[in-house]
Amino acid sequence: MDWTLEVVIVPVADLDRSIEFYRDRVGFDLDHDTRNEHVHIAQLTPRGSGCSIVIGSLPAQNEMAPGSLKGLQLVVADAEAARAELIERGVDASPIQVIDPRDGGTFFGFADPDGNTWAVQQIKARAERPLIPVEARQRFGAEQEG
Repeated sequence: MDWTLEVVIVPVADLDRSIEFYRDRVGFDLDHDTRNEHVHIAQLTPRGSGCSIVIGSLPAQNEMAPGSLKGLQLVVADAEAARAELIERGVDASPIQVIDPRDGGTFFGFADPDGNTWAVQQIKARAERPLIPVEARQRFGAEQEG
């Protein structure tokens, strides 16, 4: 049986500010923003990822203090390019650290406006072997639009 991690709940204080941060500054795709008289939730997905984040007013979010989630990890093929992109978009990213010179040992980090923290790991192999092949992402995108 396959077990896939597809959603991580991120506790935030201000949903609109967090949507702007993750969509416009970090570059996640906004999958949906649902508002009604009972809830306001949004789901955002890093490009190329099979796992999304959910932010909003669901009971699980209300059990965690905004900013209490630490050490979520993203993976990129090029840490320098990813860090430069975030800085260009106004995200305060830490300096790159090489913990191990082998592939997978290079990291930097950033925090969202509430203090939830993210580690970004460089795995160069993702450039040639993404976890979700480009063709599958394109096919899924076409299915979502049609």
